[in-house]
Amino acid sequence: MGRKTILMVLLLLVIISASSLAFLGDKLFFSKEIDSPGDWIKQDQIKVYQDKVILDIPDSSWLYFTDTNSMDPFLDAESNAIQVKPNNPEEIEIGDIITYKNQSDLIIHRVIDISKDKYGIYYTVKGDNNSTYDPVKVRFEDIEGVVVAIIY
Repeated sequence: MGRKTILMVLLLLVIISASSLAFLGDKLFFSKEIDSPGDWIKQDQIKVYQDKVILDIPDSSWLYFTDTNSMDPFLDAESNAIQVKPNNPEEIEIGDIITYKNQSDLIIHRVIDISKDKYGIYYTVKGDNNSTYDPVKVRFEDIEGVVVAIIY
């Protein structure tokens, strides 16, 4: 084999390898981009001073988290958050992080899909660090709040 043929074979192998990695990369090495939450807090609601920060967020409440790792690395047990109660089901968007009651537990996960069935709108949610979505249809009446701020 001549030098030119060897170079062509090597180039072909590189192209095939790169194509394989690009095809497999989505499955093995890179994860799908996570949808971002909606813009619940407007800039004029945030006041930053030298000695304090004031967030003007009506009907808000404070949250802290248990160490389940389901939302790692976005938040963990040492994080704090502020949530607001949505007024209607249409306010919640894919990408929003909600807290909802599941029996006696309060769960915080990201909305990955919004659907409708004969009972109305429901949300499919998933922890960012979980491999599968939650096995329940989250209804609006189950939602305690939408996370609008994370404080690390």
